[in-house]
Amino acid sequence: MHTRLTKLLDIEHPIIQGGMQWVGRAELVAAVSNAGGLGIITALTQPTPQALGDEIDRCNTLTDKPFGVNITILPTIKPVPYAEYAQVLVDKGVKIVETAGRSPAPFMPLFKEAGVKVIHKCTSVRHGLKAQRLGCAAVSIDGFECAGHPGEDDIPGLILLPAAADQIEIPIIASGGFGDGRGLAAALALGADGINMGTRFVATKEAPVHQKVKEKMVEATELDTALIFRTLKNTARIFNNTIAKEVLEIEERDGETDFNDLAELVAGTRGQKVLTDGTMEEGIWAAGMVIGLIHDIPTVEELITRIVSEAEEIIKTRLAGFVA
Repeated sequence: MHTRLTKLLDIEHPIIQGGMQWVGRAELVAAVSNAGGLGIITALTQPTPQALGDEIDRCNTLTDKPFGVNITILPTIKPVPYAEYAQVLVDKGVKIVETAGRSPAPFMPLFKEAGVKVIHKCTSVRHGLKAQRLGCAAVSIDGFECAGHPGEDDIPGLILLPAAADQIEIPIIASGGFGDGRGLAAALALGADGINMGTRFVATKEAPVHQKVKEKMVEATELDTALIFRTLKNTARIFNNTIAKEVLEIEERDGETDFNDLAELVAGTRGQKVLTDGTMEEGIWAAGMVIGLIHDIPTVEELITRIVSEAEEIIKTRLAGFVA
């Protein structure tokens, strides 16, 4: 497949592994890039900017293909030296960055000077247009189905993607709800130039998470996610475990919740234990509605090859058969 995205990023397949806290490490990133997609290291998984530099070095030993770094700019309990993380990826020669959360505007001069291509993840057309004006090379449009933060507009990809394609001129990456060849074919039909997958890549052999997490994703259905932080206007989609239910009970009871009421339950260290130790009820962990479409735990190469083959078959055979 050849799209504006494969040309922009110099990759074989229009498939990106999005940034994922605790998951976007070198072994998964390199596997995605080696399979022809674009792997992305999650900067804030690393405890310090120096540690990010070391992880970039480690990834370079595992692949000679392009890969990127994600920097998610969100409110945190402890201040994060975002500028230092940005400088490290530039110093290490990374040429693709995925930004998310708040606007990447403060970092654009640095990235532009270093020739870094910026992909900004957005949850609305208006934010995508702003990213285009800032000089971003592409936008990743996150539909309501996605894991993590889907924004507050609640617009699913079936509407959001063509709405974005009607107005945005730079390449568009469809994000949220993608996990198979049907999704890739649909994304291209809706006006996107490729797909971004997070949750689906967690359930692969190379993903650095506990086997119990992967198996739970295979067992789950599309009904097994929850939306928390709605009362804080910072909605997040996570797996619907007992901790998620506790958070929702507090939010429903209090109406206008203070984050301090939830902080202990949603602490990142507890979520990390879920992924590393397989203690499934220890904390919260991000999961998109696409878990309802996950039925196995393949290698990354097997997954990407299958997705591309399925999409090509749908486009060349099934869809073409509908046209006289």
